[in-house]
Amino acid sequence: MGRLAYKFADVIRKLQAAGYEVVSQKGSHVKLVRVTSEGTRVAIVPRHRELATGTLRGILRHAGITVE
Repeated sequence: MGRLAYKFADVIRKLQAAGYEVVSQKGSHVKLVRVTSEGTRVAIVPRHRELATGTLRGILRHAGITVE
């Protein structure tokens, strides 16, 4: 059985390890950006204590990252 929630800090740390940089925050959402040869990728992460599996899946899809 997999985890049902993921910590916000862990998600941000993993995105930063993948080359994303925090560029802004508006309300409870943090914006991370990575510039690649294919273009600019943006990931918006809600600043909640825990993120649901579906939310994380959507963040990864927008970021162009596969589940590792």
